[in-house]
Amino acid sequence: MIVDKKKYNIIVIEDNLGDFFLLEEYVSEKIKNPTIKHLERFSELNDFKEEVDQYDIIFLDLSLPDKSGSELVESVLKIAKNVPVVVLTGYSDFSFALKAIALGASDYLLKDELNSVALYKSIVYNIERFKNIIKIKESEQLYNDLFELSPQPIFVIDAETHHILDVNQACEKLYEFKKEELVNQSIKTIFIDEESIFDNHQTIITQTHQKKNKEKIIAEVKYNKIIHNNKEAIIIVSNDITKSIEHLNKIENQNEKLKDIAWIQSHIVRAPLTNILGLIKLINETESVNDKELLHHLNQSILQLENSINEIVNKTHIR
Repeated sequence: MIVDKKKYNIIVIEDNLGDFFLLEEYVSEKIKNPTIKHLERFSELNDFKEEVDQYDIIFLDLSLPDKSGSELVESVLKIAKNVPVVVLTGYSDFSFALKAIALGASDYLLKDELNSVALYKSIVYNIERFKNIIKIKESEQLYNDLFELSPQPIFVIDAETHHILDVNQACEKLYEFKKEELVNQSIKTIFIDEESIFDNHQTIITQTHQKKNKEKIIAEVKYNKIIHNNKEAIIIVSNDITKSIEHLNKIENQNEKLKDIAWIQSHIVRAPLTNILGLIKLINETESVNDKELLHHLNQSILQLENSINEIVNKTHIR
């Protein structure tokens, strides 16, 4: 006979000593050196609650001297927290055993059908199953924390209808809607572009969005398909890039001004300078030209140069 050598810590809450000794015997047949804590009343568990999380599983009789029924199950589950609770019941309480599952019990066993194999399977199955349940709950909590605490607005929408299923706090802040105002509304309440972002293969798209006050913003949208509450959904992360776009537009406008300046330097400024240089050369090389006339032309060229410089200054002035 194969015996499990893994360490198991088990709590049994059972006031019938005969039933407890039988269960203890069944456990020992399949598990080598199990640690079994026997309690006969709920009050004993309550006094022992600080050590409960050191155990792997709890077996609970549904009828104890100081508490029974729904009240007992609910009270034990509050203490057990991250430890699976398996209820022990007879045929007469079978219907209530199912109710105990609905209350949060991990499983139930009929005392009259109990044997070492069934008990061992229940121990292994419920311990591993409960670990997976805890992981799922932790994963869901992490998702909820990341969703709500994300600094970027996030929408979750129905993949078929494109109706909003959920939004986070950052979404409420940016678009100035309350969650209850957006849930069950079409995403077109926000995404006012005519063509749907979900009809193409891109997952990052720039769109025009509208706030509650009708103010338009430019947003970079990222989306992906997920399963939300057992339904196919789309998660959308929105990034307001309005200020970035405005900044880029200002840079482009300034670049256009710089192009104009470069053209002025290349064509307009060069012309009077060329004239001045030519006049100076003429003064130096000839004696037949009237000096006053030369000075007049020189003065006109200087004025043209001054006007060109002023125009450059005006174009480089950023308002």
